[in-house]
Amino acid sequence: MNDFSPDSSYRVTADELRQFIERIERLDAEKKDLAEQQKEVMAEAKGRGYDTKVMRKVIALRKREPNDIAEEEAVLDMYKEALGMQ
Repeated sequence: MNDFSPDSSYRVTADELRQFIERIERLDAEKKDLAEQQKEVMAEAKGRGYDTKVMRKVIALRKREPNDIAEEEAVLDMYKEALGMQ
């Protein structure tokens, strides 16, 4: 005899779905907490005299490949030279 009924499969699926949803909600809450912590660190750095706009650029650069950065900087230098900005 098969103990598997549509009601039990729905219940298991609903429980599993609920678990996924709750995990996502917890992760969203953690992400919000982390974003708040990042704001606090930036505010602290700003209070100590650091330029947070430049800090954000440095952080973005550190995430990239050095070759990509060098290529972009070379093109930027070329454009600036063409416009007499150097």
